[in-house]
Amino acid sequence: MFFKSSKINEFRLWGLLLTMIGMGLMVLGTAGIVFWGQSGKVVAGIGLVIGLIAMLGSLAVYFIAGMLSTSAVQLECPECRKLTKMLGKTDRCMFCKTMLTLDPDRANITAEQLQQQKMAAAHSAKS
Repeated sequence: MFFKSSKINEFRLWGLLLTMIGMGLMVLGTAGIVFWGQSGKVVAGIGLVIGLIAMLGSLAVYFIAGMLSTSAVQLECPECRKLTKMLGKTDRCMFCKTMLTLDPDRANITAEQLQQQKMAAAHSAKS
C-alpha cells in the first residue's frame, strides 16, 4: 500500500483522483477555445475525450471498490473498537490505521494476549 490507509479507502482515493483529473482535463480542454479561438477546438476535443476516458476509469474503480466492499470481512478494530472492513490477509483499520490481520502466522500478538492486556489495563485503572 502506498498510503497508510485501508485498501478500500485506497481504491476510493484513486477513483476520486481519476474523477478530478478527468474533470480538470475537460475544463482545461474547453478553455483552449477561449485562449486559441478556432484552433483551440482541437485542444478542446482532445481534452474532452481524455477527460471522458478518465471519468469512465473512475466509474470502473468505484464499481470495483463497491463490489469488493460488499464481500469484505467485517471485524471490530481492537484499537478503536469501531467496525471496519478488511480485504485480504492484512489490512488497516479505516479509522485509526491500525494494522489488522486474520492470519495467525503474521500476527505479533494473539487475541488471547490482547484480551489479557485489556483486562490488566482495566484492573490497574480500577486500583
